[in-house]
Amino acid sequence: MRTKFIHHIDNPEQFKQHILIWSQQFQEVVWLDTNNYLQMYSSYDAILAVDAFHSIQTDYHHAFNTLKHYQSNCNDWIFGFLTYDLKNDVEHLESNNYDGLEFPELYFFQPKKVFLIKGNTVVIRYLKAFKDDIEHDLKAIQQTSKKKLDPVENAIKIKLRIHKEEYFKKVNTILEHIHRGDIYEANFCQEFYAEATEINPLETYLKLNEISKSPFATFFKLNDLYVLSSSPERYLKKDEHTIISQPIKGTAKRSENPEEDEQLKLALVHDEKERSENIMILDLMRNDLSKTAIKGSVRVEELCQVYTFKQVHQMISTVTSQINQTIHPVDVIKSTFPMGSMTGAPKISAMKIIEALEETKRGLYSGAIGYFSPEGDFDFNVIIRSILYNETNKYVSYSVGGAITAKSDPLKEYEECLLKAKAMRDVLEN
Repeated sequence: MRTKFIHHIDNPEQFKQHILIWSQQFQEVVWLDTNNYLQMYSSYDAILAVDAFHSIQTDYHHAFNTLKHYQSNCNDWIFGFLTYDLKNDVEHLESNNYDGLEFPELYFFQPKKVFLIKGNTVVIRYLKAFKDDIEHDLKAIQQTSKKKLDPVENAIKIKLRIHKEEYFKKVNTILEHIHRGDIYEANFCQEFYAEATEINPLETYLKLNEISKSPFATFFKLNDLYVLSSSPERYLKKDEHTIISQPIKGTAKRSENPEEDEQLKLALVHDEKERSENIMILDLMRNDLSKTAIKGSVRVEELCQVYTFKQVHQMISTVTSQINQTIHPVDVIKSTFPMGSMTGAPKISAMKIIEALEETKRGLYSGAIGYFSPEGDFDFNVIIRSILYNETNKYVSYSVGGAITAKSDPLKEYEECLLKAKAMRDVLEN
């Protein structure tokens, strides 16, 4: 079905810049970049998929069955996204909040052209009908100059969907649910947005990526819809019979002073509240993975390990399981969706409560972007620390959230949200 061509690159970083600029001519673009961040379970340094041969998009009704059928029939590389609102396909839930972005709830496409970058090698996989384009495309990529990508010069006024005092009231309502025993933890999110606004999507992504350098960075283009993501979090990966999840819970700011920065990191390591948040979600993920796992195969590989990124320190746990070959890959995703780090515990009760209190339909925020390989393996990130843009509607949005537990202080939770939002706001407001 696909031809394979191996190409040597002398300067991987320059090649990555050129190929991302070259890709902008297409209506469907997925760029996944690890930014060379050292991490477990990394398969590629970067992946580019462009130009849909065919695709599917649907709302939440029977969405996972639609994806399962599509993936089985393609038996090829497919790339796409799962929005948070697919929760309504998994459970008897609803999404009735305001949506200014209007993304489809599920979208996947089979690309004509795929580039898999690892070290100084790029493996090029074109559908055989387009194999004659390879040499022409490589020449065009090499001749692409990093020309100045001029941002649209207009003042961007960021608005808050939930203002500070209202945020405090809503967090206190969640705390009441926790003290009553309805839930143990809930991930409560708020939207920052701008209307009647134009941005240069690629320029905005490049600026965001430069200040974040996250291991699950993503540029996604679907016609007039864009995702510009500096996500640090993996949702779920399948590598043959191994399933890997790496939930993030626990955040601390960075300092330019090395000694103070190390103290902030150590404080996060020993922060009981942050550890309890992480462990609650880890337990939830262990339970979710057990639904498809070979009995006794669910294992915690890392517990509350602190990783350092350019903007923040983050607490990450890693849990794995083994599945047998009769389990369909889409069923593994469905049985764990949405990811525990963006919902709470117990998951269904938490989702009902946050749906009632949040003001915005989450859509692709706290959903996932990734791919399936022809072998049925997959890798998906969590869409956080991301700017979402509807070019036609001229609507720009980014959301942030935090885990509310019994020990939460509403003011500190609000300050953590502003810390998570800083990179996106800095980029948009220049």
